[in-house]
Parts: sequence; C-alpha cells; structure tokens
Amino acid sequence: MIESVTSLLILIGTFFVAVGTLGLIRMPDVYNRLHATTKSSTLGVVSILAASVVYFSSFTPTLSVKQLGAIAFLFISNPVGAHMISRAAYLVGVPLSSHTVRDDLRDRHSTVTYHE
Repeated sequence: MIESVTSLLILIGTFFVAVGTLGLIRMPDVYNRLHATTKSSTLGVVSILAASVVYFSSFTPTLSVKQLGAIAFLFISNPVGAHMISRAAYLVGVPLSSHTVRDDLRDRHSTVTYHE
C-alpha cells in the first residue's frame, strides 16, 4: 500500500514538473512562463517530497520534520520569489504579450521614473 501511494505521488510530481517545462516552452512572455513554472514546480516538488515522507514514514514511527519543513518553505518561498521576479521584470520594462488583455499596474507605475 505504501509503495502504491508513493508511486502515485511521484507520478503526480513528475506530471506537474513536465507540464511546467512545457509551459516554459509554450508561453508567450516572461510573466506567463514564470507563472507556469512556479505553480508546477511548487506542486511537483511538494508531491515528490510528500512521497518521500510517506515512504520513509513506513520505516520509522515519526515523520520527517526536515522534509515537512522543506514543503512548508517551498509553499512560502516559491510564490513570493516569483512575485518579486515578475514585479522587477515589470518595473524594468519587460513587455507584456500582445495577447494580454488587462494591465492593472499600468496606471500605478506610469509616473515612476528610473535613473540608470
């Protein structure tokens, strides 16, 4: 039973990582690429770490605190890091895709000037 749950979680993680890689190739601009890879890498790596927790908890009576801490850290750091990278890209002036329908930050940052 443990092996089947572990295998299922590894397959789910591999699926998410593969879809994220496909999103990195197929998406039109840096913002969409970042969105696709961040979500998929978070869910993929967390699924693989969860598989590791399930598998190794069958050998020991306690849960692995390090792996659970890594899962919590990934859930916190990946979205925040992606947000900061996309915000920096927007402020530097990386163009949006021509298919972008809405730009909520255009009016907020139109008066900001940057000195080089």
